[in-house]
Amino acid sequence: MSEVSRGSALAVIPARGGSKRILRKNVRLFAGRPMIAYAIAAARESALFSHIVVTTDDPEIAEIAVAEGAEVPFVRPAELADDFTPTVPVIKHAVVACQELGWHASRVCCIYPGVPFIQSDDLREALALLDASGGDDYVFPVAHFASPIQRALRRGPGGEVGPFDPQYAATRTQDLEPAYFDAGQFYWGAAENWLAEKNIHANGRAIVLPSWRAVDIDTPEDWERAEALWRASRLPVGE
Repeated sequence: MSEVSRGSALAVIPARGGSKRILRKNVRLFAGRPMIAYAIAAARESALFSHIVVTTDDPEIAEIAVAEGAEVPFVRPAELADDFTPTVPVIKHAVVACQELGWHASRVCCIYPGVPFIQSDDLREALALLDASGGDDYVFPVAHFASPIQRALRRGPGGEVGPFDPQYAATRTQDLEPAYFDAGQFYWGAAENWLAEKNIHANGRAIVLPSWRAVDIDTPEDWERAEALWRASRLPVGE
């Protein structure tokens, strides 16, 4: 971590109350703790941030966030808390609100609230890459697709299949370029990038996570699998 970044970084955790696929997802107990607690704990453990702010429209989320060690200095406006609001405007609003409080940061990290597999070392590694890039790009974690995307198949209504890209139908998988997906955990960026609403993926660099730590939790079945994986990952070797 560079001396420039020390103490001048802001964490923003966007956690609205209206989750639909898993009700109360951000405060539901995951392995015995409110889901949002994992994001807050990783941010605190990293020792990178002068403030860890939760932007929410929900009083219960705000109460739990404060109990876990975050700050909730403002209420997220309703127009930024619906099902269709993108991430970047939400973080922009939070950065501006924090600046109005006198909290000025050169680096801002959006950390999603539903990330029990997040690790503080990843936050540090990504910040180091951001600093090395001069802050012009965002930095976020990605993971490998399990299979080459060039060999993907499409399936018709009668069950028939065919290649998405016939050009690669006979290419050996080991000869194909690896592909990655956004792990959906966090995004580091210079404050001015968020304020300018620069597109993240079009202006991004990445660190690579092991695929087992890039877990989407969007359905009750996802939740059950993630809890089982989380508990298994914490067993001592040999058990």
